[in-house]
This record gives sequence, C-alpha cells and structure tokens, in this order.
Amino acid sequence: MAQARGYAATDASKPLQPFTFERREPNDDDIVIDIKFSGICHSDIHQVRNEWGNSSYPMVPGHEIAGIVTAVGAKVTKFKVGDRAGVGCFVNSCTQCATRDLDIEHYMPGLIPTYNGFEADGTTPTYGGYSDSIVVKEGYALSIPENLALDAAAPLLCAGITLYSPLVHWKAGPGKKVAIVGMGGLGHMGVKLAHAMGADVTVLSQSLSKKEDGLKLGADHYYATSDAETFKTLAGTFDLILCTVSAEIDWNAYLGLLKVDGSLVLLGIPENAVPVHAFSLVPGRKSLSGSMIGSIKETQEMLDFCGKHNIVSEIELIRMDQVNEAYERVIKSDVRYRFVIDMATL
Repeated sequence: MAQARGYAATDASKPLQPFTFERREPNDDDIVIDIKFSGICHSDIHQVRNEWGNSSYPMVPGHEIAGIVTAVGAKVTKFKVGDRAGVGCFVNSCTQCATRDLDIEHYMPGLIPTYNGFEADGTTPTYGGYSDSIVVKEGYALSIPENLALDAAAPLLCAGITLYSPLVHWKAGPGKKVAIVGMGGLGHMGVKLAHAMGADVTVLSQSLSKKEDGLKLGADHYYATSDAETFKTLAGTFDLILCTVSAEIDWNAYLGLLKVDGSLVLLGIPENAVPVHAFSLVPGRKSLSGSMIGSIKETQEMLDFCGKHNIVSEIELIRMDQVNEAYERVIKSDVRYRFVIDMATL
C-alpha cells in the first residue's frame, strides 16, 4: 500500500487536521491520480460535523477531485499516464445488481461514496480528495477536457453535475423559462449551464446583492425573493425551477411561479420537513421533484458540454491549512462561488 497525506476529521466537534493514511494497492482496472485540486462542497461540512447522522471517523472529505494520472493498471484502456482526470461523488457501485442501470446508477443500490464509506470489501474505508492521491477504478474516473483549468473544473464533479442532470432531464433549452433559486456554489453553475443550453434564465435570490454577477454569468433576469411583489409579478411564469438552497423556504410560494405542467425540483435538502399543500400542485398539474448528482456517463457528458462551452466554476483558491476557515465562510455564504483547495500547499 502507498502512504498518502491529507486532512481529516477525527470527530464531529474538532477541526480538520493533518492526517497520514494508506491508499489501497491498485488493481488491474485502477488508475492512480495525483490530486492537484479539491473543491469544498457544503455536503463535506454536513458529513464532517455528522449533521446527517451517518459519519464515521477518521474522515478525509472531498468529492470534487481534479488531478493527473500517475499510474494505470494492466487492463486500463480509458486513461494513460499524464492524462487529466477527475473523481466525483462515488467511486464504485454494484456491477452485478439486477437493477443496475448505467443511466441512473447513482439511484441504484450498492453505491460506494468517495469518502465516508467503505470499498466493495465492506471493511476498507474510502477517503476523499483532501489528500495528495487517490486510487480509483477507471470506470469511475472522468476525463477533464484540456481547455478547462483544472482548479476551476474541480467543482464540476459535484456542483456541475448536480445542476446539469436536472436541466437535461427536464429538457431545459430554447423556449423554456428556467429559474434558479439561490445564487451560490450550486446556483451560479445552474445559471451558466442553463444559459449555455439556450434557456431563458432567471435568478431568484434573497437579495439583489449578487445581481451584477448573475447577469454577467448568463442570467436574463434577477429578482429578490425578500420582496413580496416578486411572487405576484412572476406568478405562472416558469417551466422549471431548480431550488439549490437548503433553507426551509415556502415551497408553496415557489410552486405558484410555475406554468401549467411546470416542475419545482429540489437540489438542496432542508434539515426539517417543509409542508406542501395539495392546492399548490393540483390546479396546475404541477410537479414537486428532487434530483441528486448524476451517473458517471452523464457526468462525462457534462464535462464534455462544459469543455465545448468553456464553462467552469467561479472559485476562490485556498491553501490546505485554510480549510477550517473556509468551512465557516461557506456557512456564512461568504464565498463567490466555490472554494477549491490547492493540494500543492499540503
């Protein structure tokens, strides 16, 4: 086994700290990636602090991983040494399951997360991208287009696919009016992607403080949801609303902004249940749905789309030893728009 260095959480109450551990030996179908950059996702914070109640320690977070291939197994065909490669939210799945579907594998049983989980043997912990290297099956690694900067491409492995997948599924494009609720790490990617798909894009944000950014990144319209007039002005406007916030907002009010047959899709997960009235759905044949990341197949499609349209995340690059400060700033929404760790500083 090869020794690796990173930062880990040792329990829910302590800050991340330097951690040395062993990566598993590569198999014939594995590649080894020298991690150059790792994005910080809010779900990293949830899991580090055991806010979802499923955390195990020590935990090396990180599932927005971008780097360079340094070794390939004898049976690897997709990658060679020197290639740019990424790893997203999962590193394996049940390849023998009768229900397996490569188009929706992220919803199938047997998914193995990039961190805070266990390898297929059920005993070896998975450790994520806040580290200097990772070993992964080639079928779960992604090719990053050459024209995309590696640091700004890293968040595409979670934030990018989380927005791309529902936009494609609900057929965003020319003639469709799409609203993005929240102008943060997820929301700003939704603006860029929906704009590139040809949709008419509106940002619905708590305030107008990021309006200039939103319009620059591709939004056609920008409204403050703190203004009650917004919900009157935009009633019955949208084909699709993607809600990226995890705050407990009134989903009934947002359902009122949909056209007949429109869909409100939840990407953020509030801590507590949010009540929804049947009358918010029934009269307009509206839908309230959810969406989670994407398959490996779809994630590669997203990266290729981003390569074609020169789309990356807006980032703030930080040193590894700034990670705990970055966590506090994420909670305060004090980042435009995604923190990325420069692993050269490890």
